[in-house]
Amino acid sequence: MRETRLRLAVIIGSIREGRFGATVAHWFVGQAQSRQDLEIQVIDLAETPLPISQQSRPVPEGVYDSPQVRRLAAQIGSMDALVIVTPEYNHGYPGPLKLAIDSINPEWHAKPIGFVSYGGISGGLRAIEQLRLVFAELHAVTVRNTVSFHSAHAQFDADGNPKDPHAVNAAATAMLDQLTWWAHVLRDARAAHPYPA
Repeated sequence: MRETRLRLAVIIGSIREGRFGATVAHWFVGQAQSRQDLEIQVIDLAETPLPISQQSRPVPEGVYDSPQVRRLAAQIGSMDALVIVTPEYNHGYPGPLKLAIDSINPEWHAKPIGFVSYGGISGGLRAIEQLRLVFAELHAVTVRNTVSFHSAHAQFDADGNPKDPHAVNAAATAMLDQLTWWAHVLRDARAAHPYPA
């Protein structure tokens, strides 16, 4: 039996005024909180200002010049798993999300990452395709299953609930099942042996 619950961060990747990401994230957090094996923390990039200029040298874990970056690094470093909630902007993902990802490095290593995307007809899936490449470079493990909302505004009612909850709730469960499997495996491995990045 596992000693403690897994620590999961849900990162809201858009900071635009009028963004829909908070609605999607709120629904997903509700799905995650219904599980007994997870402890949830929301990291809203709209409330996490980061400096645009970055350190030019690689740093050991947690050693960053900026206090804002150190705070983000501590949050990510303490997590067992992460879920990125992202829209698709111009066939990609938001610039502030890229800034947050690139602001830190070793804290991402050997961490499992899941995705919830939203957008127009593609449902944000092109943003996820790009994020998989980025996180592979950061030695993270992305899970195969995702949750995606095409024409996202039309998929939710006025109270912020999905109009067709059965399909998306099932997708969230499948993704979280994969994510927690990897989170247990990688947490145990990191505890037994430092990751050789």
